[in-house]
Amino acid sequence: MTCDPLVERMQPYRSSIFAEMSALAQRTGAINLGQGFPDTDPPSAVLDAAVVALRSGHNQYPPGAGLAELRAAVARHQRRAYGIDLDSDSGVQITVGASEALAATILATCGPGDEVVVFEPYFDLYAAVVALAGATLRTVTLRAPEYTFDPQQLRAAVGPRTRLVVVNTPHNPTGRVFTTAELTEIAVVCCDADVLAVTDEVYEHLTFDDCAHVPLATLPGMFERTFTISSAGKTFSATGWKIGWVSGPPELVAATRAVKQHLSYSGGTPFQAALATVLDDVEPIISDLRVDLSRQRDLLCAGLATLGLEVRRPAGTYFVVADVAPLGASDGVAFCRSLPERAGVVAVPTQVFYADPDDGRTLVRFAFCKRPQVLAEAVDRLQKAFC
Repeated sequence: MTCDPLVERMQPYRSSIFAEMSALAQRTGAINLGQGFPDTDPPSAVLDAAVVALRSGHNQYPPGAGLAELRAAVARHQRRAYGIDLDSDSGVQITVGASEALAATILATCGPGDEVVVFEPYFDLYAAVVALAGATLRTVTLRAPEYTFDPQQLRAAVGPRTRLVVVNTPHNPTGRVFTTAELTEIAVVCCDADVLAVTDEVYEHLTFDDCAHVPLATLPGMFERTFTISSAGKTFSATGWKIGWVSGPPELVAATRAVKQHLSYSGGTPFQAALATVLDDVEPIISDLRVDLSRQRDLLCAGLATLGLEVRRPAGTYFVVADVAPLGASDGVAFCRSLPERAGVVAVPTQVFYADPDDGRTLVRFAFCKRPQVLAEAVDRLQKAFC
């Protein structure tokens, strides 16, 4: 075969920046502050529930919609946390992580000629799946240092071909938690244009400093048009379990389910069973985790500040974004590719999460979901390299 077998629309997405940076970390032995996964195990209650599930016969295919007990637990969680009423049979779909939930939802609702509006910088999966669907990406920029958006830019981005507006809050990579006022702006635009919304809420429980997450689906006129997506992997620091879900009105969930069944059909049975037993106790289980993450955030932010960087403390997620221009960098990708050899640390260039890389050319994302001693060592290495 002489031609490249990869379809043209996926050529720009041949390699994920996360795969590239993690491979660099492995090859060089650098500290990986690039990919967003903790370097500790989940809370003991979560691990114990998984062991019980493994030993209790939960090891074959679950139903395509997911275990009924986990779907019921998700419905209870949404009612308890946000006052959202769901039918656990028709209003909840368990997926192989939030990534599959996002992919199945976008593929189910979009095709050639459709447009999808996202806020940039964006999780790179969004652009790849929009391309896979044959649709067109439209962006609304979150402007540093506060990472807010211009409502007029949002209105201008939504047009007659818009099918979806994708909202990620708490936001990866910036750590911004959208305010009720911002979400209201988004809701009004969606309702006025009669378009659907997809909300990526995987960091819903990982907010700090009394900053509360507000689901878009709770705003007037939004439940009936919103696919709400979340992830137990992020909530419980079990990213390798790959258990996520989509919830919402039955007709929307049915659309996602129709596509999801042809992707993985189902998976993770013992993990689904375990999560069904712990999701009702999510707050007490992760309260210490949230405290630890906020301390780790402060440790890394303070360390980056010693390098002369201006750092905006994130209100949620695993990540902090810093402008590395004061370190002499003019290109974030080149900076991050050289960082493992130069300092023994891996980070992710944020510019790859913009439609126009010039908008975030010197912005770099660091993950703080690592043990304090690992973060301290990373800061020490950075200081030796740049101070």
